[in-house]
Amino acid sequence: MATIVFVHAHPDDEAIATGGTMAKMADGGHRVVLVTATRGELGELPAGGLDPGETLTERRVAELDEACRILGVARQVFLGYLDSGMAGEADNQRPGSFASADVAEAGGVLAGILEEEDADVLVTYDEHGGYGHPDHVQVHRVSMAAADMAGTPVVYLATMNRDFMASLAERAEESGWTPPDRDPEDLKTMGEPAARLTTDVDVTAWIDRKRASMRAHASQISDDSFFLAMPRTSSPWSGAMSGTSGSGRPWARGPPASTRAR
Repeated sequence: MATIVFVHAHPDDEAIATGGTMAKMADGGHRVVLVTATRGELGELPAGGLDPGETLTERRVAELDEACRILGVARQVFLGYLDSGMAGEADNQRPGSFASADVAEAGGVLAGILEEEDADVLVTYDEHGGYGHPDHVQVHRVSMAAADMAGTPVVYLATMNRDFMASLAERAEESGWTPPDRDPEDLKTMGEPAARLTTDVDVTAWIDRKRASMRAHASQISDDSFFLAMPRTSSPWSGAMSGTSGSGRPWARGPPASTRAR
C-alpha cells in the first residue's frame, strides 16, 4: 500500500478539490495524509454566527476534523501559516501569511513531513492554484520545492477540466444549476485545458462521502452553495479528479504499490 500526501491551502479545500479521491484511496487501504497550509481564519463568518467565545479559526479546525473523519484521513498536519485572503488584498503580504512565506523555508517544513511519512505520492495544485488564489499558487510552489527536497517519486497536480467547466456553464439552464456570478472570462484561466490532462480519477462511488465532507465545512459551504448545488451527475468536483503530472516527474495511473515495509 502507498502513502499519499495531499497538500491544501485552507480547511474545506481538501473536500472540494480532492475529497472523493481521498476517500477512494483510504478505502483502498492506502495511508492518506492531509497537510493544510493555513487555518482559514479569513474565511466567511457562518450565517448563524459563532458560539460565545468561539473564533472562526476554532470553528474551521473543528470542521476540518470532521471532514477528515468522513474521508478516512489517517493524519492531518497544519504548516502553521496565516490565511492570505483573496488576490490583491493587503493580507496577502501581512507577516506570517502563507502567500508571503519564503518558499524554501516552507518547502523544508513540508519536506520534513514527506520524509517522515516516507511518502510515495504528493498531490498538490496546478501552477496557478486552480483559479489564482494566492495561497493556492503558493501551495504549488512550496509543494514542488518540498518534493525535490524529499525526493518524492510521484507528484500529481489536482486541477479542473477547463473545457468541461465551460461546457457545463453553457448547459446550466438545462440542468437548473446557476453558475457563480463571475466574469465568463474567468473560465478561460480556471483549471487546465483537457489537452493537458493525463488522468481522471473516477470517484462516482464516493460522491456521497465527498459531499458529506463538504457539508462538514458548514461555515463556508451552505447547502445552496455553488459546489453542492451542482448536478450530481455532471459536477467536475463530484465525479472525478482531473490531473496533470508534475514537471519532469513520472505520472502514475493510480497509487503505486509500495514495496517498502510500513
